[in-house]
Amino acid sequence: MPEKRNHEHAHEHVPMALPPEAQQMLMQLQTFQQQYQNAAMQREALSMQALEMEKTVEELSKAADKDEVFKAVGPVLIRSTKAVLLKEMSERKETLGAHLKSVEAQEKKLREKMAEIQGRLQSMLGTPDHHREPGETEEGESAG
Repeated sequence: MPEKRNHEHAHEHVPMALPPEAQQMLMQLQTFQQQYQNAAMQREALSMQALEMEKTVEELSKAADKDEVFKAVGPVLIRSTKAVLLKEMSERKETLGAHLKSVEAQEKKLREKMAEIQGRLQSMLGTPDHHREPGETEEGESAG
């Protein structure tokens, strides 16, 4: 009876081997989770850049129009004007904002895909849905 060793206390409702379709879905889920983590890190970096840009614009706005201002280009500081730098920073801030929205949309799609796969896996394996993110409804959408 070697098959019974230490399996007597295991959860009886959990199959020993997952069906190939479930294994494939788990691999997809892991891929989506990794992509989600990458997008979240990217969103965080973009948010930090946008915040830094905002603070820089705020400080530059305090300078008098005739004050000497410089911008860093690699290891070199280049003389510029307040108006030129404010325009460049405004454009950069817009670009960051657009990129941030794109990454947030990507995160949302990935959350939806993960929720869909989790739901399909749970119904395939007959397991209840005990793992929801705080604030999520049954459909996996944020309540707020």
